Amino acid sequence: MLLDGESWSRRFARIKNEAWRLETLPQYLVPQESEDFSDFCEGRSMTPYTASSYTERVARQRGEGKRNGRVHIVTQPLSDYLRFEFSRYYGVHVQAGDNIRILDVTNRANPLEGVQDFWMFDRSEVVLMNYEADGTQINREVFEGDISPFVEYQRTAIAESVPFEEYVNGGHPA
Repeated sequence: MLLDGESWSRRFARIKNEAWRLETLPQYLVPQESEDFSDFCEGRSMTPYTASSYTERVARQRGEGKRNGRVHIVTQPLSDYLRFEFSRYYGVHVQAGDNIRILDVTNRANPLEGVQDFWMFDRSEVVLMNYEADGTQINREVFEGDISPFVEYQRTAIAESVPFEEYVNGGHPA
């Protein structure tokens, strides 16, 4: 089953414990970010990003004892998009309560090689995030099958990664 619109946003509104994501790409082409990304790449000033419906939801759910998290797999040097995402969004998202972690595989084997982007909701549903090679989203698809491998992917990703703030403050350029 493919998801968009209300059927997609309901997944986040209805979490009981956790929404968690694995991000594997160096770039995501998101239409609503294109102007800011272009400004970033050209060195132009941008309107500060301080809050959004995403950060408001994350903060509210955090207050309810629910968790939102992700691990982003990266290699050095970071792509322009990752530098943009790190500097524009991730710090604000962490402040809202998003547990963002970075798995840098620059000088090591990627323990999740071949695993595609996905969201997992309450460790009971997985939604595969399907993208073109350039980061253009194709669709979101509910995974029909045993989700235990995805629980293991999450465990591995968390164990092998570091918190975002540690990563950017630990000598890794953002």
